Amino acid sequence: MRAALLILLGLAIGIVGTVFAMNALRQRNPLPKAVMSVMAHHMGTLQQARKAQRCEAAANLEQLQRLRSASLDIGDAFPDAPQDFTATAGHLHDALQAAIQAAPADCPALAAALKPVGDACESCHRQYR
Repeated sequence: MRAALLILLGLAIGIVGTVFAMNALRQRNPLPKAVMSVMAHHMGTLQQARKAQRCEAAANLEQLQRLRSASLDIGDAFPDAPQDFTATAGHLHDALQAAIQAAPADCPALAAALKPVGDACESCHRQYR
């Protein structure tokens, strides 16, 4: 009976240790997830504004600039990515730059500016997710 309890205790300690080790290994580099989370936040804010018909030029421009700024970190977040991944990230940056230059002041203009940005995001996620 005592041996069985020690075996069960050993197994429980082993399982807990494995869970801690797996969590530590998964959290080695939080930058890729952080960059994508920040970009998703800003894109979501713009999409919510469009759906709510609250598309103010200053707010649109601020969110687009923040989104572009976050997109500059993609290369640092994924340093071992293939060359075509980097090129796809460059397309996203170009689409964001064009959206900022368009300076969407109303919801239809914002929707038109976000279409190429969303297409660039979708293209990358379709290939590399």
